[in-house]
Amino acid sequence: MSRLTDIPVRIEPSGPIEPSGPIEPPGGGLGGGVAAILSELATLLERLVRGEPPGSIDLRSLPMSPRDRAELQRVLGDGEVQATVDAQGLSKMRETRVSGVWWVEHFDQQGALMAELLEVSRVPEMLASASDEMAAGARDLRAHISASAASLRGGSHASRP
Repeated sequence: MSRLTDIPVRIEPSGPIEPSGPIEPPGGGLGGGVAAILSELATLLERLVRGEPPGSIDLRSLPMSPRDRAELQRVLGDGEVQATVDAQGLSKMRETRVSGVWWVEHFDQQGALMAELLEVSRVPEMLASASDEMAAGARDLRAHISASAASLRGGSHASRP
């Protein structure tokens, strides 16, 4: 690059999606970090649309106050899809109002929250079928078809006089 105009510039949003007044809670929390989370979500969505891999934000790793959480939930809102998976503990996934952003919670068998993520993907990874499980399903279906065909062949001979 030989000229200043050759440098690519990307503008990132600097505030919440909706104006809501100050985010800084008294006594700690993320403060302006809610806006930073929203900006990261926008970046992850843009990358996903360009064909890059899904991403996530681990909410339990952040110093979120109840007010931070409430602000984040208010801005993201609720979408149309919710899913619950019960596999060695409950996992709840709900689409937010922002398409492609999922609020995901994983609980242990006693009901304690173990992980809380904002997952940016077309569908939460946990709901996607694993290739090895799909291959096993195809084998099971082929075996059923073979067994049914053999049964029909055996049954048609048995019914002849």
